[in-house]
Amino acid sequence: MRLTFKHLFRPWITVQYPEEKLTMSKRIRGTQVIWVKETCIACLACARACPVKAINMEVSRGEDRKLKVDHMSIDFGLCVFCGLCVESCPTKTSIYMGYGYETTTYRCTNVEKAEGQSRSECRCRELILTGDELAPSATRVLSGYDRPDAAEKLAEQTLLINKKGYFER
Repeated sequence: MRLTFKHLFRPWITVQYPEEKLTMSKRIRGTQVIWVKETCIACLACARACPVKAINMEVSRGEDRKLKVDHMSIDFGLCVFCGLCVESCPTKTSIYMGYGYETTTYRCTNVEKAEGQSRSECRCRELILTGDELAPSATRVLSGYDRPDAAEKLAEQTLLINKKGYFER
């Protein structure tokens, strides 16, 4: 009985999500992949490293005989957010894991439907991002995963279980 009362008066761990949110770890492998076109050397290392082939990249030789990216897309319906694409990048400045972790929507508003496909065969356009949609922005912030310099700029983690006094007897 004593143990029951001890747990009864401890502070709550859970929060009322989505109204209340915790700050995640700086090194989170969020559900965003951020691609910086300007620093990409079109080596296809990220596409080759992807275990589920979620990264589709089309490259060609430019007038200066250097490789350039013609088309880049990531299918987030396939992506398992393992971070192998980030680790395989030779420039270490072209592809990052994002800090965001929310991917739910109430309904898909933009369905990509090819001619002759039924509705169940269609892919939600919001799951496949291309080119500029993959660039860093105000809503697509870099995570500290494999990037210590980016981690310094993020807020401290606020998991309730780490608060002082929670495990004290």
